[in-house]
This record gives sequence, structure tokens and C-alpha cells, in this order.
Amino acid sequence: MSLPLTPACAATRDWVEHFVIAHNICPFARRELLRDSIRFVEVSAERWEPALEALIMECRRLDETPAIETILLVLSPGLENFDDYLDFLGLAEELLIEQGYEGIYQLASFHPDYSFEGEEVEDPANFTNRSPWPMLHLLREAGLERALADYPDPEGIPERNIAAMRKLDGEHLADQLMRLRKRPA
Repeated sequence: MSLPLTPACAATRDWVEHFVIAHNICPFARRELLRDSIRFVEVSAERWEPALEALIMECRRLDETPAIETILLVLSPGLENFDDYLDFLGLAEELLIEQGYEGIYQLASFHPDYSFEGEEVEDPANFTNRSPWPMLHLLREAGLERALADYPDPEGIPERNIAAMRKLDGEHLADQLMRLRKRPA
């Protein structure tokens, strides 16, 4: 939604436009960016409890605001360590269930050091989930189902993304991500 963005949120918006959309990682991101239906929110994650409370507040915002399709919750500062981020993600997923949001909203996870379990850290495939800042992507399940219903072979999206990233140079992808993080607001 069009509000003044913090530097981290501005970098995240640039990442959506110049990385996610440019590399077609999410085939639905362009439409939502053009519709201005993505909310970018920065929340400090130095203390986890207030950050988790902010997540639930954003779920309530989605409940009340149909014009927002999805929210990118930028967790900065805090959670720079990927293992800490994964622990936080686990708590966030449990909290959504406890608060009755299972089947209504889901979380996608992104982090600058994202690495799929069992994959080498340097594997370019990891860039499908790497972002300028640690973040949670809060998605409406109903909107996702509508988008996927008319999309050919939605189950193949992750594999196509991995293959596309592996065709690119990992060092170039890392440089591109770092430039987006440092881009002035």
C-alpha cells in the first residue's frame, strides 16, 4: 500500500521488482505490485515477542482490509543469524495456528542467508528464498488458491525457479542482492 517506506522496506520493494519479478520467481508478484496490494512493514525483531505480536496485528489488518493481498514483514534489525531466523519462523507458524489463522494465511520465508536443508550454501538455488533482509511473507490462502487455479503446472514453480537460478552465476546473484540492500531509499 502506498505509504512512505523505511529504507529496508524500500529495498524490499526494489527486490520484489528487480529480483523476484525480473527473474520470475513468483509469477503473481508483478500483478500485485502493479495493483499496489502489497504492504511492506518493518518490524524490529531484536525482541521476539513484540515482533510476533506485530505479525498477528498484520493478520488482523488483512482480516479488515481486503485491498491488501499480501504483506512483507521485514524483520530488521534482528534475526540476522539464519538459525535464529528459523527458530523465529517456527514460533511464527505455531502462533498462526494458535490464533486460528491456519488455512486462512500462510507464511513464506526469506532471509539473506537462506539455504535449503541438504543444499550447499553456495548453491544458486537458495536465491529463490534470499532477500535483502530477514522477512516473513504473509499470504492470503484464498488469493493464492485463486491465482494457482488458472496457472499451468503450479506444482512445477519451485523446480523451475531452482533450475533458473542454477543457470545464473551465484556470485552475480549475491552481488545483485547486496546492491538492492544498499540502494538508497
